[in-house]
Amino acid sequence: QVQLVESGGGSVQVGGSLGLSCSASGRTVNALTVAWFRQAPGKEREFVAAIRRFGGGTYYADSVKGRFTMSRENAKNTVTLQMDSLTPEDTAVYYCAAGESLILSSIGGARHYPHWGQGTQVTVSS
Repeated sequence: QVQLVESGGGSVQVGGSLGLSCSASGRTVNALTVAWFRQAPGKEREFVAAIRRFGGGTYYADSVKGRFTMSRENAKNTVTLQMDSLTPEDTAVYYCAAGESLILSSIGGARHYPHWGQGTQVTVSS
């Protein structure tokens, strides 16, 4: 059973940076397609970024492209999300999700990921 634990959330001012980590157990992260989703109050959960398994590419939502960087640290069995130039619109609970067999067209869909972390709050204030 894959278990995911997020860490690194917190509060930051506009323009600041935060780094999130997703630590996996039960499976190596290299064998998982891992994604970050976020959900703001009153809004639906939305795709942020994903990194495909076995050296596949990294993909970003247009809203975060150029500001967020997702990477995998195989030695730590961890996936990270570096968030720069944060705005109040980035305020949300951020979730790590993982799946074993996702085709490229599915990576943005939350329903395709069977494994989820508990979420970590990110708050950006002006």
